[in-house]
Formats: sequence, structure tokens, C-alpha cells
Amino acid sequence: MISVMVFGSQAAKAQTANMSFFITSAGPGKGADLGGLAGADNHCQQLAQSAGAGNKTWHAYLSTQAAEGTSAVNARDRIGKGPWQNAKGVVIAKDVADLHSASNNLSKETALTEKGEVNNGRGDTPNRHDILTGSQADGTAFPPGTDRTCGNWLSSAQGAAMLGHADRQGLRDDEASHSWNSSHPSRGPDGGCSQADLRSTGGDGLLYCFAVN
Repeated sequence: MISVMVFGSQAAKAQTANMSFFITSAGPGKGADLGGLAGADNHCQQLAQSAGAGNKTWHAYLSTQAAEGTSAVNARDRIGKGPWQNAKGVVIAKDVADLHSASNNLSKETALTEKGEVNNGRGDTPNRHDILTGSQADGTAFPPGTDRTCGNWLSSAQGAAMLGHADRQGLRDDEASHSWNSSHPSRGPDGGCSQADLRSTGGDGLLYCFAVN
């Protein structure tokens, strides 16, 4: 029995080492203030390292908006070429075009955490299906003007962040509710970007992480 358990553990670790996509099991804890793209990428890298997949370079699926002196960044341009697979070895998309198409394999059952666990969705307590993306449905940044990135991931107070539904479920049977990356902006009494605000609509400051190599 002991040898079987050890073998199973080794097999699980080997599979996790091949992981190239996950949802963070926890956010940094400061709402949508992620420390910018660099801070978000570091969070992905640290969680991947803890799961035995730190030999890859990890980026968060996040866009930023153009601001004074800076250009917009598209989430789709930050995540490599694919294919990407979860901690169980299931391919969720073969390339960038597939990921942003109706044929991708993202669902509550496949959008697993770095631990290989299913992330809580609509109907679970607590619901944590809102994932920070700041992106339009095609993975590109929103134009400047209306904030959709909580100040380019530096605000935990005023602003709004575009969120996706990891379980592809929402309050309505429409395209936005089923969108994994562009469902609705954050909101709440603290201004829209705090940890409490993100939790109030069914989130927890979680991210999609992709291995770029």
C-alpha cells in the first residue's frame, strides 16, 4: 500500500511538472492591486514553483490600458503560443486562436488550480468564478478612458477590472455570462477594486496563469 501511494504521488508530481495553465488557488490579497504586470507574473511563478512547475516562465493573462507615456498590452500577446494543459494533463487550448474561440476546452472541470483542484463556481460557497483579466473577448486591451484594469493593476480602491467567468456560467444565458475572459467589470462599495469588492460579485482576486515556454 505504501509503495502504491508513493508511486501515485510521484506520478502526480510528474504530471504537474508538465502543467502549462492554471487558475491561481489564491490571489495576492490586495484586491486588484497586483503590483502591475510584474507583480502578477511573479505571483503565477511562485505558485507554479510550489506545484513543481517552476522550471517554466509563467505570465498572468492580463491586459493593460494605454496611459500617459505607456502603451497598451494585450493579454493574448503575453502567454506564448500554446498548446496549454492543466495539472491533470488535459489540453485547454492548442494555440492563441483556439483559446479565444468557441471551441476552447475551458470549463469548470478543466480550469483547475495549480494544485489540480476545481475552482469554486456559481452555486458553490463561496463562489470564486470571477477571474481578473482586464481584457476584451478577443484578448486585447480596452481603449483608454473607462478603467477596466483597476489602474493597470495598481489600485485596490477606485476603478474597475474586467472579469471573466472561469466556469462559463452567469446570471443570464448570454455570451457575456458564458465568457471566460470578458464577462463584466468589478464593482462595489469600496470603489470597485478592493478584495471585498471582488468577493462581492463572486471572485477573490484570482488570475489565469500560462506558461510562455
